[in-house]
Amino acid sequence: MGERRLSREVSLKVLFQVDLVHTNIEEALKNTLENDKYSDDVRKFTLTLVKGVMSNLAEIDKVIKNYTNNWSLERITNIDRSILRIAIYEILYLPNIPKSVSINEAVELAKKYGTKSSFSFVNGVLGRINKNDKILKKID
Repeated sequence: MGERRLSREVSLKVLFQVDLVHTNIEEALKNTLENDKYSDDVRKFTLTLVKGVMSNLAEIDKVIKNYTNNWSLERITNIDRSILRIAIYEILYLPNIPKSVSINEAVELAKKYGTKSSFSFVNGVLGRINKNDKILKKID
């Protein structure tokens, strides 16, 4: 498994904990990262993703609401919500990562950790975001 893919999985675990049981982010990071041995690159990218998502959570959640036909965030499963948050953070704030990579990685996470319909839901939401030039101009 590639280091960035592993970082996305670790980030998903951290963000899921924070979202589901309102764990302190630092505690969730510590617990998740100390349970396994990860390379410095995995740790660094995990921290970038987790802290980036949490720092921009209000804007990311607004994007999710706008591209899920105004579903409430609570209506989206915790795992799908966390996957979308990671991918949207990458799309909006990490222009060095191709949008198609962020979308494909999110779909793979949804297939592995979500429900039967998670991957199509995640792919649909991110596909709509990807087609919207207005949102993507933010990072250009």
